[in-house]
Amino acid sequence: MKIAMLAPISWRTPPRAYGPWELVTSLLTEALIAKGVDVTLFATLDSLTSGPLDGVVPAPYSEDPAIDAKVWEMLHIAHCFERAHAFDIIHSQADFMPLGWSRMTQTPLVTTIHGFSGPRILPAFERYQHDTHYVAISDADRAPGLRYAATIHHGIPLEDFPFDPVGSDALLFFGRIHPDKGPAHAIRAAHAVGRKLLMAGIIHDEGYHAREVQPHIDGEQVRYIGPVGGADRTHALGSAYALLHLIDFDEPFGLSVIEAMACGTPVIAVRRGSMPELIVDGVTGFLIDRPEDAPAAIARIPEIDRAACRAHVAKHFTLETMADRYIVLYERILSAR
Repeated sequence: MKIAMLAPISWRTPPRAYGPWELVTSLLTEALIAKGVDVTLFATLDSLTSGPLDGVVPAPYSEDPAIDAKVWEMLHIAHCFERAHAFDIIHSQADFMPLGWSRMTQTPLVTTIHGFSGPRILPAFERYQHDTHYVAISDADRAPGLRYAATIHHGIPLEDFPFDPVGSDALLFFGRIHPDKGPAHAIRAAHAVGRKLLMAGIIHDEGYHAREVQPHIDGEQVRYIGPVGGADRTHALGSAYALLHLIDFDEPFGLSVIEAMACGTPVIAVRRGSMPELIVDGVTGFLIDRPEDAPAAIARIPEIDRAACRAHVAKHFTLETMADRYIVLYERILSAR
């Protein structure tokens, strides 16, 4: 089985720090290769993979201002589809743009939908839904009226997330500084309970950051460390008292949620989007109805067994589980041809 894995080009695959779609693309690619699947990664030319790397984009457009996103996305997608005949399946992680090439090849197309930026994007997915095999990353993110081949949750390499049985007294916010992610809610919750708050993530909305976040960053109770990767990422996730995921949108998934639980850190999240699929209320954290309910949930964190958090991820959200489910999907598609 030969797979062309089409990555996004906003960030390197895998990303140096931020880049959730590129991270999932890399994790899946490497897991499939480890299972003996022949995978060629189509990504930016500075990307890293243990298999063949192909592409034309010299650098990610979010890192290099000389890279025009529209121009290089077109060149990137076209480069992959011009080689479609060499593969059994093209697996796109690159949003809706590759759908426009789906009727120009006999090679089956699998499209993992990492979320919808808004209702205006839906016509593209609706138009080509009979020409590709859509994968939802959570049941909550399935759009009514679209044909789906499967729901496959993301998985993570558990061994990369050391278990911390103790944690610390400090709360953690881990995500984009954007109203969707609720960083201001996290700050208010930390103030309400008198705990320190560590904040990690890129600043995605400068105005919001200046108004709602920056005035509260004092380096003592509220500390901002920016986007983090590698050992800094896992240390932040594992050393927290709890992760505050007080979202203001229906989140399709939440990598930081399962990463935190893998390290043993309980998660307090607003009951929206995929959160009920990821968190077992009262076992791996707490699901709340409003951000204002966070202080009461923080008070209940001693009820949570950190080992149970890791066990939940080990059972449901490993890289092996994700890769196996994609292999089953690939085989089903190919056997039906």
